[in-house]
Amino acid sequence: MNVKGKVIKYGNNVDTDVIIPARYLNTSDPAELASHCMEDLDDKFTQRVQKGDVMVAGKNFGCGSSREHAPISIKASGISCVIAETFARIFYRNSINIGLPILECPEAAKDIKDDDQVEIDFDKGLIKNLTTGKTYQGQPFPGFMQEIISSDGLIQYINNSL
Repeated sequence: MNVKGKVIKYGNNVDTDVIIPARYLNTSDPAELASHCMEDLDDKFTQRVQKGDVMVAGKNFGCGSSREHAPISIKASGISCVIAETFARIFYRNSINIGLPILECPEAAKDIKDDDQVEIDFDKGLIKNLTTGKTYQGQPFPGFMQEIISSDGLIQYINNSL
């Protein structure tokens, strides 16, 4: 899977409470969640995000509560992939379960800037910053996990396997 998009960048320790504030957890509708994604951290996010954009962040992205709403809101907002130095483990698992592509790549997360254009070969874990020409090697998922993500999540993957 290849994706190409503009970067929206955040720092370290972006927790699930700012990805999707708790006051919106009374819905599981992806479009409704997307309309409030990142609003407590970046009140312009929903206005500037475009389908295919890439979110880049520092260490411990998705820390906090274990709500699956966080990766759902990011995916439904149009973000095609999240690159971070590291991910909180529960966010990591939830992202795979709902089919949100994520890549750990500390060097890329540190170097890539807001509004850079990037291209990602998710299968190989390669990230190319089209703005600077620099290429980074992220940690690709094993094949079966890539299949789960490309199937749009674990439930769909299981349904396709039956």
